[in-house]
Amino acid sequence: MYKLNTIISNVVIISGIFWSTIVVSQGQIYQADDYDYRVVTVVNDVKDPWSITFLPNGDMLFTERPGRLRIVREGKLDPEPIAGIPEVRYQGQGGLLDVVLHPKYDTNNLLYLSYSKPNSAGEGTTAVIRGKFDGKRLNNVEEIFEAKAWSDSNSHFGSRLAFHPDGHLFITVGDRAFNPLAVPREEHPAQNLMLHQGKVIRINDDGSVPRDNPFVGQSDALPEIWSYGHRNLQGLTIMQDTGDVFTIEHGAQGGDELNHILPGQNYGWPVIGYGTQYGGEPIHKSREREGMMQPLHFWTPSIAPSGLMIYTGDAFPEWQGNVFVGGLSGLELHRIPLNKVDNAWRIGRPERPSLLQGFGRFRDVRQGPDGFIYVAIDDRQGGSLTPIIRLEPVSMD
Repeated sequence: MYKLNTIISNVVIISGIFWSTIVVSQGQIYQADDYDYRVVTVVNDVKDPWSITFLPNGDMLFTERPGRLRIVREGKLDPEPIAGIPEVRYQGQGGLLDVVLHPKYDTNNLLYLSYSKPNSAGEGTTAVIRGKFDGKRLNNVEEIFEAKAWSDSNSHFGSRLAFHPDGHLFITVGDRAFNPLAVPREEHPAQNLMLHQGKVIRINDDGSVPRDNPFVGQSDALPEIWSYGHRNLQGLTIMQDTGDVFTIEHGAQGGDELNHILPGQNYGWPVIGYGTQYGGEPIHKSREREGMMQPLHFWTPSIAPSGLMIYTGDAFPEWQGNVFVGGLSGLELHRIPLNKVDNAWRIGRPERPSLLQGFGRFRDVRQGPDGFIYVAIDDRQGGSLTPIIRLEPVSMD
């Protein structure tokens, strides 16, 4: 079995940082458990791509963290970014983040974007806007959510968006890198229901609060909260046939998690978990506690997961229902079977070796309308231009 090795032209690698443009070999064929596949460049020379989505006509939108929304029309990158995007706080992990279409985009042309919002005090938080897209510009832009998560930290904004089949919008908000050892674990912001830090949020498509959210009517909790006790959730996906919600989140040094998200539940950060603080100091009081949810899967050592997809396409039918997770530090694309057993979700044996090993930092993974698997690659320090690529199956006869 082949391993997918790094194919780079004119690249110097220093401490895992890529200091040039990554160039993908277009002809080489690779093998996975079920398929031969090739890797094809969709677009080259993009700056810190963070999220990918597709318009009904097949054109591809993607965000660049410096604050640009870009479009690939009929296979060609438009040199002009989409106008109408608000100012973003492009520092550290912040910037322009996720982009999704409204479920009724065909009739309302609404796009939703998350980003790190700045204020005059030099702080940032996670915010969500929506606007009507006319092909060139985002019009009638309005903010529909601003997280109570203001901090001068440049890290842990989240922030993924996904629409549930019932029309509600889910948002992930990171814990803003609040030190887990600075306060008693139970007093950490991720455990505080009066803050949005370290939470999954559920709102209506206009930003209002659904009446059936789990904490509606409680004076000691924000009504937008759906679940809590999270660290930094950079992957979110919802099964459109069942409505099941899944996330991935970064641990500290170890303890990255894949979670099945249920309303009102506490996922434990930083009280329980499977990692340690940077430098090796213990964080968690234990790995389990009554009333706190366990992950479906965890990674130790960390892969720094970003981007989450459950595959439903026809191009790779043997992979339908499988979870795909990008790895930033792990430099791998992970494939994990997911099944429901006795009314509970269980994972199967992850593919080993993982897909796209050593290829780069995988920031987002999405299924295209053609059923191919699209992956955005970014550069750790923001110094290099990187590609968006896709995996295409190759006939095995």
